[in-house]
Amino acid sequence: MKTHRRNRYLLFGILLPFVALHAGARTFELNGDLVGELVLGSSLRADTLSDLARAYDQGYLEMRWANPKIDPWLPGEETEILIPSYYILPEAPQQGIVVNVPEMRLYYYMPGNDNEPPRVATHPISIGRQQWTTPHGATKIVQKVKDPNWYPPESIREEHAAEGDPLPEVVPAGPDNPLGAYKMRLGLPGYLIHGTNKPYGIGMRVTHGCVRMYPKDVEQIFNSVKVGTSVHIVNQPYKVGIARDQIYLEVHPHLVEDRDIFRDQFSYVVELIAAKSSGYEVQLNWTALQGVIRDKSGVPTSVGVVANIQRKSISSPDLSALEHRVQSHDRLLIN
Repeated sequence: MKTHRRNRYLLFGILLPFVALHAGARTFELNGDLVGELVLGSSLRADTLSDLARAYDQGYLEMRWANPKIDPWLPGEETEILIPSYYILPEAPQQGIVVNVPEMRLYYYMPGNDNEPPRVATHPISIGRQQWTTPHGATKIVQKVKDPNWYPPESIREEHAAEGDPLPEVVPAGPDNPLGAYKMRLGLPGYLIHGTNKPYGIGMRVTHGCVRMYPKDVEQIFNSVKVGTSVHIVNQPYKVGIARDQIYLEVHPHLVEDRDIFRDQFSYVVELIAAKSSGYEVQLNWTALQGVIRDKSGVPTSVGVVANIQRKSISSPDLSALEHRVQSHDRLLIN
């Protein structure tokens, strides 16, 4: 774990391994299921958790989840803050853009070449409010526009009018435009990846369904992707990965409207571990597993070890047998 100190102007130290594209932007080499590294930062008296989130390219809620005992408005002088910059990659094609909605995070995969290996960049995002949910599915970038005008849909204009804040038919490019300086239109009608003129809302459910990014992050993605780049939008509050002979579990709160989908969280996670560990002999720490599911900190945590790794001909795991072993806390062989 790295330690960073922050003053009013600079962030000291670096997060390894990464490639700096410009201030605040990082890419990681693709080498397994996990990327990044946890970092300890420290606050100034004037900092809020939102200030720290923006400084470290994190979203507000992921900072709250990782630091549940920290006062978000008054962290205090020299308070240690955990920067959750360690990630299990989502189960999705490792190409183009992948958006994991409950994690409120975007991943951009870059292919390798003769001189460098494949890489991934990751950034926090804002997603749709409960009544304006961000859709899931496979799509692509169909248009890129710098300094866009905003043409608010009638439904949004009606909402603003009802709140006493009427919108014009066209909001021109500039500091008052909520799209920020860049927009990328998706193949899903009406949905965009765009910047913002209110960066302190990043990492929360505040949009009308679009994916919103910090200004510096959306500029990087805009300048990197081409029209036609694939976009996969997934719903994965639970992620499982294997690294250094350990099984890691990363848990984020699921969306409120998905409570029925993830009602049986424990069995759902066991099924994910079964799929990821298929063909391996593993020893799970059931107490740690239950704690990660309970805490939902968004931080990848070891919940078991892989022993005697051997690929072999396998069939689908018997979930009922696995659940029985979960209850008895026996040694688990997934085969």
